[in-house]
Amino acid sequence: MSKRGGNSARRFTGSGSVHSKSPASPLLPIALLLLGSFLFIVYFYRGSTDRIKYNNEVSKIEGDFGCTFDVQKAIPALMRTYGDSMNRVLHVGPDTCSVVSLLKKEAGTEAWGVEPYDIEDADLSCRRLVHKGLVRVADIKFPLPYRAKSFSLVIVSDAVDYLSPKYLNKTLPDLARLSAENLVIFTGYPVHSRGKFQQQPKFGRPAKMRSTTWWARFFVQTSLKENEAAAMKFDQAASEISYIPRCQVFHLNSYH
Repeated sequence: MSKRGGNSARRFTGSGSVHSKSPASPLLPIALLLLGSFLFIVYFYRGSTDRIKYNNEVSKIEGDFGCTFDVQKAIPALMRTYGDSMNRVLHVGPDTCSVVSLLKKEAGTEAWGVEPYDIEDADLSCRRLVHKGLVRVADIKFPLPYRAKSFSLVIVSDAVDYLSPKYLNKTLPDLARLSAENLVIFTGYPVHSRGKFQQQPKFGRPAKMRSTTWWARFFVQTSLKENEAAAMKFDQAASEISYIPRCQVFHLNSYH
C-alpha cells in the first residue's frame, strides 16, 4: 500500500485537530526592503567617508611635495604682489583646474590652465573648463600653442621638476615667451626628495629637486632675470597673511 504524500500546509495535533500554517505577514517584504535600503545607505556612506579620508591622506602626502597646493594658498599674496598684472593668468601644472577655478573667483582676473599630465579622472567641473577651452592637456616639453605675450602672468608648479636640463633649456624660455610681464615658478626643495614619500615619476623620470643656487645659474644661462622687487613684495604679503611657502618661489621677468 502506497504512502500518501505529506501536505506541508497541514499538520495533525495530538487531539486530532487539523491546523493550516499561518500565511506570511504582508509586512515582512516591506521590512526586508527597508532593512536592505538601510544597509545600502550605511555601506555607501562608509565608502564615501573612506574615500574622503583616503583623498585627505593623499593630499597630505602630496602636500609634502606638491607645489600646486602652495600656489592655491599663495593666490592672495600673488594678488597683492602683482595687482593689475593678474588680469590674464596662465597656470601650468597638475591639478590646474583647481587653480584656475580659484583664480576666476578673483575680481578682474581671467585664468587659463595647462595640465601636463592626465585628467582622465577629472571631475565634472574640471571637464567643463576643458570643454570651454580654459584648460588643456599638453606636453610642456614642446612649445605650447599660445602666441607670445598672451598672458600678463604665467605661474608654473610641479612641472619643471620632472624635466631634464635638455628640456628645461627649451621649456622655460617658451613659458617666459608667453608672459608679457612676469613668470612665477614654484619648485620643490632638494631636502624633499629624501622624504618618506616620493613623487611619482612623470615624463618617464622621477622628480629632481634642485637647489636655489642651481636655479640661479640656470636663470642666468637662459637670460631670465629674477624680479627682486616682486620677490620682496611677495614675501611681505605672505607674512601679512601668515602664509609660509613650502616650496621655492622664483619671480622672474619675462623676455622683452
